[in-house]
Amino acid sequence: MNSPARSLAPLSRALNLRESVTEKLRTAIVTGELMEGEIVSAPALGIVLGVSATPVREAMMDLAREGLVETVKNKGFRVTSVTDKELDDITEIRLLIEPPTVARVVGTIPPEGFIELRRLADECMAAAKAEDLNGYLVSDRELHAAILAYSTNQQLAELATSLRRRTRMYGLQTLVRENKLAGSAQEHHTLLELMQAGDVEGSRALMNQHIAHARGLWARGTEDESSRSE
Repeated sequence: MNSPARSLAPLSRALNLRESVTEKLRTAIVTGELMEGEIVSAPALGIVLGVSATPVREAMMDLAREGLVETVKNKGFRVTSVTDKELDDITEIRLLIEPPTVARVVGTIPPEGFIELRRLADECMAAAKAEDLNGYLVSDRELHAAILAYSTNQQLAELATSLRRRTRMYGLQTLVRENKLAGSAQEHHTLLELMQAGDVEGSRALMNQHIAHARGLWARGTEDESSRSE
């Protein structure tokens, strides 16, 4: 059996330990700290994270429902593999639903709504500067979910959030090492400025660019021509 990623740091005791463990393990999978095909056990991961096996096992069952891991009888859990085609398909679906939805909610968000959205954007930026990938991904997901919630289409918001969770972003580790993650986080503030100014097409274009990072900057740590043209 392969050993779990040694870079996983022990967790502090959070109010909801199961959610904290789930987020930590989800981040490890999304960023490649736990590699595709790797088999891990709940007790082994619990030792690395400094918690008992129970919340790890519960977290792994949650991640299995998301398709990030699969159970392996008498061994534990295997990190699922995702092909480039599958990641391209996920990105294509996100491009079809998120940018037009963001454009549609421009003009519908009240001033107090932008206060909360900027708080989340600030948290995302702070996590990026602190090289806290877990905090970055959590705040990033919460911010985008909060924006999409103004569409009043709960099914759409949940689908977009689910697709975001399934995306693998191995390039984020490179961005952290090269101190470039804050640049990506800045796009959140720019997006909110465009939305509050009522710039529908500008908001749509920036959202297209932001999602395209999932197959460029965030996937590999470098931008390529195809992702820049989105």
